[in-house]
Amino acid sequence: MNNLEFFTNRASVRAFDPDRHVSEELLDKLLYAASHAPSTGNMQLYTVIVTRDPERKAHLAHRHLDQPAARNCDVMLTVCADVHRFDLWCKARKAQSGLNNPGGRMSAIEDASIFAQQFITAAEMNGLGCCYLGSAAYDMAGFTEALRLPKGVIPLFGIAVGWPSAVGTPSDRLPLDAIVSREVYHEPTLADIDSYYAEKENLEESAKYIAENNKETLAQVYADVRYPRERNERTGVELLKFLSASDDD
Repeated sequence: MNNLEFFTNRASVRAFDPDRHVSEELLDKLLYAASHAPSTGNMQLYTVIVTRDPERKAHLAHRHLDQPAARNCDVMLTVCADVHRFDLWCKARKAQSGLNNPGGRMSAIEDASIFAQQFITAAEMNGLGCCYLGSAAYDMAGFTEALRLPKGVIPLFGIAVGWPSAVGTPSDRLPLDAIVSREVYHEPTLADIDSYYAEKENLEESAKYIAENNKETLAQVYADVRYPRERNERTGVELLKFLSASDDD
C-alpha cells in the first residue's frame, strides 16, 4: 500500500480488543509525534487529557452519549484548546497575554485540531484504531467539570483509541468537485448538488436510515435527526461563552 492508499482506505474503528492494551511507551511515542504537528507561532495552544481509569473512562463515555467507541476503547483522549498555559507563562515572565480572548482561542482550536489529526494518523500507521468523538462539544460544561479544566481551556472532542477487534469500513466521500473550487468559490447549481450527493443518497445504508427515521430524504435525516438546529444552537451558545470568557468572569 502506498502512502496515498493509506489515507484513502483509512476508516474509523468503534470495536476494540478488550484483552489487548495500548502500552504507555507506545502512547507516549504517538503523543510525542503528534506534538510536532504545525501550530500557531509554535506555541502549541492545546492540551490532551489521557483517560485510562475505568471509572473515569465510563463517566466520560456516558457524557459521549454512550457511543460504542467511547464505551469500548482502551484509552480515551480529550483534546482541548488551551490558552491558559500560555497565559501563565506570560504572567511568570512579566508579559501580558494577548490570547485570552476569542481570537486567541480560535488559534488554539486550530492548533488542537491539527494535533489531533496528526495523532490519529500516527496511531493508525502503527496498527491502532481510532474514532473521533465530537459529542464533547455538546456538553462543554460537563467535560470541563469532569476533567477539572481551568478557564481558557475548551474541551473540543474525544478520541477513542485501542487495538481494533474488527476492520473498519471506509466511509463514503463526496466527489472532489464538491469540495474543491479553483481560484474562487464555485456556487453549486442544483444540477451540481444532485451530482455531488447522488452516490451518498443511493447507498443501501442511506435507504435504511431514511426508513428507520420515517423521513423522505437523506438530507432530512441529517438535518432533523443527526444534527438538528436546536442542538447546534445550544452548542453555539455554550461555545460563545467559552470563547468570550475572561479572567474576571
